[in-house]
Amino acid sequence: MDWLVSLVGAGLVMAALRDLFHTLWHPTRHGGLSRLVMTALWRLSHHLRARRRVAGLVGPLAMVTVVGMWAATIILGWAIVYWPHMPEAFAFTGGSQPSQQLDLLDALYLSLVTVATLGLGDVVPAEGWLRIAAPLEALVGFALLTATVSWVLEIYPALTRRRVLAIRLALLRQSDPTTGQLDCAVGALMLDSLATEVVRVRSDFTQYAEAYYFHDGEDRASLAATVGYASDLAQRGQAARRPDVRLTGDVLAGALDDLATILDQRFLHTGGTPTEVFAAYAADHGRSLTQ
Repeated sequence: MDWLVSLVGAGLVMAALRDLFHTLWHPTRHGGLSRLVMTALWRLSHHLRARRRVAGLVGPLAMVTVVGMWAATIILGWAIVYWPHMPEAFAFTGGSQPSQQLDLLDALYLSLVTVATLGLGDVVPAEGWLRIAAPLEALVGFALLTATVSWVLEIYPALTRRRVLAIRLALLRQSDPTTGQLDCAVGALMLDSLATEVVRVRSDFTQYAEAYYFHDGEDRASLAATVGYASDLAQRGQAARRPDVRLTGDVLAGALDDLATILDQRFLHTGGTPTEVFAAYAADHGRSLTQ
């Protein structure tokens, strides 16, 4: 029975590590529990009166919540591993005494100290397999800390790329080039660079799905509000006379269609056309789609 309880704890640890791996390191980034937490917080913010003010906190708060969930699950899982073997399989030193009736409290304390790599040494494992398990938990704790830091360092460059594209589209919308103005070598280069940026953002939504739940602030920095104008530019490029401009217009239109497909498959689930998907994307971020 003791070993069965320990196996349940090991299963909790493996579930947390699996979710961490799929959220941070898997190529398609399909974390299960983390995705549910982020989606739930995002949907909850839609029902709050102060949605505009709360929306900017959803992304950072969701990341903190997910990391806290991973840490709590790992700590609880290792505590359940230790629990059936308390206090017989452990040595209490430095004046520490085992709890008379709260072996789980001792197990939680040992798990928390170990995963935080504090190494206080007042409770140490005495059995052979536990002397291997405890340092392994410390390695897991170090991996969790490293993963959290790398997650933060990865997500903000992706947000920057998305906002840069949005601001560029906002500036182009102000100048509003006509089909005739785009019908030149410079127009072809501009449409090609826009297509490249759209592809990068599409890749970011695939690899960093949590970026979707970050609010972009003002309208001119919001891709949800400006992406419709990119479709308008693609149509103008496709209507140009120069073949190179028409080609880059087709490429930009294809990149936007691909972006709409990713947004719809992973977040919106409208089953509509790219225009309908972009409109749903804008509405989901509290914006109106402008073209």
